[in-house]
Parts: sequence; C-alpha cells; structure tokens
Amino acid sequence: MVQIGSWQKSIEIQLTPMRISESAPVAGLDLADAENITNATLDTPVGSNLVLHPGEPNEMILQVKNLLQQSIRLSWRIEGDFPIEWCQLGTEGNELVPGAQMDAVLYFHVPASFFEDQEALRVGKKEKLELNYRSRVIVKVDPGTEYEQIEEADFGLYIRPYSAYMEFLPQMYHEVDFIGRFLKIFEQTYQPIVDSFNTMWANLDPLTAPKALLPFLAHWVGWSVEASWEMPQQRRLIRRAVELYRWRGTRNGLRLYLHLYTGLPLDEDLPESDKRIGIIEAFGPGFVLGAADLGERAVLGGGKPYHFSVRLRPIHPNSLDEELVRRIIDQEKPAFCTYDLSIENPG
Repeated sequence: MVQIGSWQKSIEIQLTPMRISESAPVAGLDLADAENITNATLDTPVGSNLVLHPGEPNEMILQVKNLLQQSIRLSWRIEGDFPIEWCQLGTEGNELVPGAQMDAVLYFHVPASFFEDQEALRVGKKEKLELNYRSRVIVKVDPGTEYEQIEEADFGLYIRPYSAYMEFLPQMYHEVDFIGRFLKIFEQTYQPIVDSFNTMWANLDPLTAPKALLPFLAHWVGWSVEASWEMPQQRRLIRRAVELYRWRGTRNGLRLYLHLYTGLPLDEDLPESDKRIGIIEAFGPGFVLGAADLGERAVLGGGKPYHFSVRLRPIHPNSLDEELVRRIIDQEKPAFCTYDLSIENPG
C-alpha cells in the first residue's frame, strides 16, 4: 500500500479472490514460465493471486474500510498488462461513512478461445503466449482535493486451462501448477474419444442420430426411406420399424403407422367414432337363422366381407397427402381386405 502525505492513514484495502487456486501458479515445476517470474510477481501474496480458466468467469473482492471519523469519497482504477476488456468493476457507490466498509467486485472473464486465438501471440515478446499478468487496483480518497490519498494493491492474474484429470490424482499433486498444465495435453488428446464413446447411444437412436446416419439405421432394420417423407417422420418410423413389423396386418399396426405419419394422437381411451384416427370394421355376420331378428339388427348379405373404413380428422386443413395415406393403408392391410378412406378437414 502507498500513502501520499503525512496525515493519518484514511483507508485500508484488502483483496480476496472468490476462488482460490490449490496451487501457487509460479511454484513447483512451472519451468515453462521461469523466465517471466519477476521480483514483483514473487512479492505478490499468494492469497491475492487469481487463476482464470478461459470461458469461465471469476471474481476478486476488493474490501475498503474507512479509518477516519468523517465521510470520504472514493475513485477506482485498474491497471495491468492484461487486456482491459477482460475486467469489469462493480461498486456500491463512491461515498463511505466513518468506520464503514465497502465491497467492490472485480469481474474477470477470459475468452473461451484464448488458447486457440493466434492474435493472443504478441509480436515482440518472442511470439510466446502470455499466461501470467501483473495487475494493480488503485483507490483514491477525496480525489482532486488537497487531502487526496492513494492506496494500491497488487495481484497476479494467471491463465490456466482447466483439467478434469486432476481429480484422479492424490491431493498432493494438486499443489503443483505444472502437473495440471501437463495433464491438459493428454486430456485434449483423449477426451474427444471418451466423449464420443459416452454419446455413442445418440448416434444409434434415430431421433438424435446425425442425418447422414439415418440411411444406415434404416437399412439396419430393413426400412425403406422415401424422399417424400419429412425428416421428423422418417426418424419416428425408423425408430419404431420393428414394432410396425410386429403389428402389420392389424388395426393397431395401421393406426400406429398413421399416427407416426400424421402426428395425430392415438386417443386410446376414446370410442372409435371419436378418435382422430378412426378404423371401423363394416362387416358382420349378416342374417343368421336363429340368431338374428327382423328389425334394425337384421342385415341381409352382411355388407362387404373383410371391409373397413378409415376416417382421419387432421387438425390443420389440407395437411395430409391422400395418395400417401392410401399407400400406407395398402401396405399395412391384409391383401384380401378392402377399405374406404375419409379425410375430414376442419372448416
């Protein structure tokens, strides 16, 4: 801390990182940056250092306490050899009453592409990516007056890649900065393979698989992919192809196929006449001696044998392709059956 003038010290400041690193960034086997370790960096208290992982925000709390018996006004400034856009300062105001304490927050955020951005290599510094930065926060008391005093606090900023592999090592290795940076090399090499293996199930599910894999999955279950089908419909049909094979030739199988194509609900709890996809069998036993009475129940001839009616009630008008619907019915019905199709468009 620096004080200008011979009068009483007016404020006391303290820096506290919100996330303290387990290792001292310039300690241990950190040989790569040995040339950059200056006396000023070594003199910086370890507790005032802030380790930043690209893409992850971090904060430093600046506590200011008024040591005088009168109110004071404050102004703030951040200096350092790091890009200034990495830091934002949040304060509760600039007035501090006697004996009170105020907390200011230094918000730091390093771009996620820090290690991949070639512009970060500075010409004139051996074209080496800087990882260690020196910073200083300057607090002025009653700026612009004859009673102006200045308090300063130095701290270090250290850019380090986050390594999940450190969690597999004993705690004693967490205290060596070089170990984490060394393991990051292997993590970046092998982790994409591990991630691909962990998400392999998504490549085998037609609902989540990449579009390029759909023909392979369709061939796997013996399903014929047609260009006239929309992509969501193709995914649903491929996923339930085996179930459609199992129910082929039945009412449930035809209703399921039409449900996957049209997106209309199955309405399993509703009567057949109220369903959005209605399939009604029109044939009956006809007039049987001893079993039928003359009247409403008597039907001479029994109607068309093995005939059924399909009634679709789409939500949006003209949203169904009648020719495609007929192809679906012809494919799913028994060969000896006949049918009627009715599409009741709303309005």
